[in-house]
Amino acid sequence: MFIQTESTPNPATLKFLPGQTVLDTGTADFPSAEAAAKSPLARRIFAAGGVTGVFFGNDFVTVTKAEGVEWQHVKPQILGAIMEHFQSGQPVIEGDGAPTGGHAEHSGEDGEIVRQIKELLDTRVRPAVAQDGGDITFHGFDRGVVYLHMQGACAGCPSSTLTLKMGIENLLRHYIPEVLEVRPVAA
Repeated sequence: MFIQTESTPNPATLKFLPGQTVLDTGTADFPSAEAAAKSPLARRIFAAGGVTGVFFGNDFVTVTKAEGVEWQHVKPQILGAIMEHFQSGQPVIEGDGAPTGGHAEHSGEDGEIVRQIKELLDTRVRPAVAQDGGDITFHGFDRGVVYLHMQGACAGCPSSTLTLKMGIENLLRHYIPEVLEVRPVAA
């Protein structure tokens, strides 16, 4: 098994490409070792040490390292953990810990605006941020403000504010005049 790695815009995060499907649908975010309880793969990666976050996409695993930890010290253990997991035959996520990665539901008078926002996110934004090892999901819309949740390499990335303000906000405002601003939210 050959696992490729790619850098991301976030220097604390690396994207690992195992060359096979990680999740059939959705994404899964593990911002702590405790959150990884239902994922044998995420538990193995956290056990490597120096890891503060794990994120799964369709064909990639994004790992965020702790501050002060060098990639050259932790990367071999992470590669070993990923390889060991896929050779073990265990599931990526056990039981009812199914992947999420979907948008928050929204009901109310802004239903059509929200539908347009979600469509633009799914067709224009999410594929681009997946290339960088992350995901962005809709969290809410209130009085012209779109609330988005950033995951994987996007969470804590130095360029995430720029991505939100200059990229996503401008895109949404261009197509949907009711959108005035985009703000990030924590999980």
